[in-house]
Amino acid sequence: MIRKFDKSTALLLVDTQKGVNDTFYYGGKNGRRNNLKAEENIIAILKLWRASDRQVAFTKHDSREENSPLKLKLESGQQLEGMRPKDGDIVVKKDVNSGFIGTSLELDLRRAGIQRLVFVGFFTNVCIETTVRMSGNMGFDTYLVHDACAAMNCIGHDGTDYDPDVVHNMAIANLHGEFCTAITTADALGLCEKDSSSLYRVQGNE
Repeated sequence: MIRKFDKSTALLLVDTQKGVNDTFYYGGKNGRRNNLKAEENIIAILKLWRASDRQVAFTKHDSREENSPLKLKLESGQQLEGMRPKDGDIVVKKDVNSGFIGTSLELDLRRAGIQRLVFVGFFTNVCIETTVRMSGNMGFDTYLVHDACAAMNCIGHDGTDYDPDVVHNMAIANLHGEFCTAITTADALGLCEKDSSSLYRVQGNE
């Protein structure tokens, strides 16, 4: 069973910025992104989360890379529509993959009484994966909404172009059962209302 998401549970939106759709920058001339419904699913969860007055948190990426679209001074570094922070939200700016490195995120969450984290955002295999790994290691009860995340194709060391679905699904496989419990958008919405006897928490390393 997974217990209902209560006031000790925060929704963490990772790098929900316009630049995540720059397929050329992240995937090359054949760049492509998977899960084009990620934004729709994120907004659905965010709306219900706000309606229930639970804690919302954001990481905003301000890249060190010269040509990155994820710079806060650029339009592409601004929030996607429907995903802007509001008063009372926890917001941290980061310039590396993990939302916990060089930020006040852990302290802010602890001070807010947060024990459980629900992750959505971009990219599954980069900032999501890095931050989820640290969340699990820090002892947060961690959930990853896998259809409210997305990845780009990835060019391997040997030039192989890995499809974004492969990249996304492998990242989820790396995390589920060790650093977090992966759930769907429908699961997350249901857990905002009540316990689920059909879902099982599988976070390991405890």
